[in-house]
Amino acid sequence: MGGCFSKPKPVEVKVELSLLDKEKEVDGLSPNGKASPFAECRPNGALAHGSDDDSTLLPLYHKPRDYVEASVCHVKDLENGQMREVDLGSGRALLIKEHGEFTAMGHKCPHYGAPLVKGVLSKGHVRCPWHGACFNIATGDIEDFPGLDSLPIFQVRVEKDKVIIRANKQALQSQKRSKPMARCSAVINSNTGFSHVLIIGSGPAGLVCAETLREEGFTDRIVMCTMDKHPPYDRPKLSKSLESTAEQLRLRSMDFLQDHDIELLKEKEVVAIDVKTQSVIFEDGLRMEYRKLFIATGSKPKPMNYTGKDVRNVFHLRTPEDANSIARLANNKNAVIVGTSFVGMEVAAALTDKAHSVSVIGIESVPFKKALGEKVGKAIMKLFEANRVKFYMLNEVSEMVGHHGQLKEVVLKSGKVLRADVCVIGAGSVPATGFLKQSGIHLDSKGFIIVNKNMQTNVDGVFAGGDVVMFPFQPRNNKKVNIPHWQMAHVHGKVAALSMMGRATEVKTVPYFWSAMFGKTIRYAGYGDGFDDVIIQGDLDELRFVAFYTRSEEVVSVASMNYDPIVSRVAEVLGSGKTIKKRDVEMLTRLGKTGDISWLIDKGSQ
Repeated sequence: MGGCFSKPKPVEVKVELSLLDKEKEVDGLSPNGKASPFAECRPNGALAHGSDDDSTLLPLYHKPRDYVEASVCHVKDLENGQMREVDLGSGRALLIKEHGEFTAMGHKCPHYGAPLVKGVLSKGHVRCPWHGACFNIATGDIEDFPGLDSLPIFQVRVEKDKVIIRANKQALQSQKRSKPMARCSAVINSNTGFSHVLIIGSGPAGLVCAETLREEGFTDRIVMCTMDKHPPYDRPKLSKSLESTAEQLRLRSMDFLQDHDIELLKEKEVVAIDVKTQSVIFEDGLRMEYRKLFIATGSKPKPMNYTGKDVRNVFHLRTPEDANSIARLANNKNAVIVGTSFVGMEVAAALTDKAHSVSVIGIESVPFKKALGEKVGKAIMKLFEANRVKFYMLNEVSEMVGHHGQLKEVVLKSGKVLRADVCVIGAGSVPATGFLKQSGIHLDSKGFIIVNKNMQTNVDGVFAGGDVVMFPFQPRNNKKVNIPHWQMAHVHGKVAALSMMGRATEVKTVPYFWSAMFGKTIRYAGYGDGFDDVIIQGDLDELRFVAFYTRSEEVVSVASMNYDPIVSRVAEVLGSGKTIKKRDVEMLTRLGKTGDISWLIDKGSQ
């Protein structure tokens, strides 16, 4: 990875092109000089709509002044397996050398803008250092999630030992593109009570399912319904950025959905499904028939047993409006967080610079004990305590006390009374599947939908994904598991869409999640449920560490703070089907090689 972090040499040549018409045919060539799969597309890779942002839409045929060309380095400046971020004057690109060939594409991950030069290059793709998304270096296509958009690719050629990149200026600025999508070919009245594909839920699973269908050439009707009043938005950001609006958090605009013939029915609650007649019944009486159904309703707050549930200013963080209200009501007031889930702890962190006081109530001895282990949990707890957060652990809420209906106190079962002007409950969740109990669709004892490796339920034509499912997880010998990660929901949506179209595939990804608190991020990859040991490298007190979670003699997951891109590197190794042995990690820990990822490049055994 030496080339990723070396300083790029100065740009030697920068030329605004003025090509003759006969020379424009090279626009349709890929970096290797062959006909590009995007030759009939807009240069940023989309057929009809290049981006959710209309300002990035480009005409089908370009004038030479739309492009910039620059010599960015000497041919010997990069070794195989190296990447470099280069400046073309009108924007930056990621230059890659693998197997003796150069390619170039957008340099920022379209998800949250991570610098891909700090990511992991392996076997024809780059993995994002922050959240694990993968992009094909030849096409720019997104191959693993999170995120919806792909990257633009740029032409590369070598002349007189100089590496030259030619790029569209607007693609350099946007740093993202949508894949080409089909349109609905049928003329359908929007009031028609039938949809070829009906999707319940507009989270990442539902949205990716709809977009994948269009990307794969599906031309029949797609209807997506949601209880939300907003178009799809980035829900994980709610607890990290309480003052963000739905507009700021949006994943896709209504215009984008309409342009791609994905119909969205907002504020629609499904109350029943009749699998015999293949129909869905809504609370308002609307009935819609389907040919294929995808259920991605997500989770709902876990019920809690306490008195005073009619008191105002007690929130379950579900919507942008909830987040905005929490931030406003906590200003210079007393905030109480019930539960040490990642959502609850993120809210607590976000309120410390707004509220007069922040108190956290948890049933475990330390936060995140089950997910990250006691040592990591204690280290994070100290971070919160250093930021004036008070913990009341091994405790539960007995009563919410109000005055004229307004929250004033939270009473614990220990007898402790906490002053409270606003309370946020983040004590876990349960699957939102109550409407399926009489449907004939198989649920387990906790209400999760049971699906096979293709995300299909026991009912023909009915699929499910996201937080609501138990699915077979190949790294655990196809044991049925529930992995309620934002990233995993994307994968489920894609697998379900391909299965609907008769292109059966299965979940092939490494679970990946993250949590941000006080400007620090925990990154986590793998499936660590039931880990029996934790090997810590680095310094927990300084919150600069890597934690390897093992079961028996194998590493099953990893978490880190301030050691990028080791989590993405481990995800790459595990995703290739290899294993990392506990003894190897222990040996390197004894040698003091904390955060050294070079050993992982070729490490692992089948």
